Amino acid sequence: MRIALISDIHGNLVSLEAVLEDIDKYRAAQIICLGDVATLGPQPHEVVARLRGLNCPGVTGNHEASLLEPEAIRSGRQSMWADTFAWCEQQLSEDDLHYLRSFQPLIDVPLDKNNRLLCFHGSPRANTDFILPTTSDDELKDMLAGHTAPVMAGGHTHVQMLRRHRDAMIVNVGSVGEPFERYPSSAAEPRILSWAEYAIVSCSSGALGIELRRVPIDFAAIKQASMVS
Repeated sequence: MRIALISDIHGNLVSLEAVLEDIDKYRAAQIICLGDVATLGPQPHEVVARLRGLNCPGVTGNHEASLLEPEAIRSGRQSMWADTFAWCEQQLSEDDLHYLRSFQPLIDVPLDKNNRLLCFHGSPRANTDFILPTTSDDELKDMLAGHTAPVMAGGHTHVQMLRRHRDAMIVNVGSVGEPFERYPSSAAEPRILSWAEYAIVSCSSGALGIELRRVPIDFAAIKQASMVS
């Protein structure tokens, strides 16, 4: 079995299409989205419509939570993006919003009789948590909040990562739409890299595999989409 994991698309249809084309080569049994689908990028409706057409299940990211609860934007940390979120909401149809409301805090996928994949956005505890290579074991234990699975996968940081914690492999699948050069810092704006990121989790005869993928993208097409929007 192969599961493709995508996250943090942020309205970037060009990069999403590049990733989906790459996923086709793997013949994945399922694609799961780990959140932050539509906001910030130029094509929120097109991205959501594409995922809806794939019947892709999703995890609620912090951006979905804010988009679907406008009061949280005005009063919370993301108030600086209130105008951007409002524009994004205007682009989305009722079907799009209904699809985003179907996202869940966690998705638990059986890979075989002994192995499971647990999907979240930031952590099982909160979609705003950052799991980093430098996160202490004690802090990570709190973030996992008693959840266990051989593979635990999230996004949110926009930086790919593979880390072992006790019996689990912790995977950050990176970002389809805005992969960062380094982990977010309040000191400086992150530099966005020139590819799209995702991950493949595989399980065969009890053996687990995790592959972090980087896919080249067409920057000119992204720029054109931004100009049209």
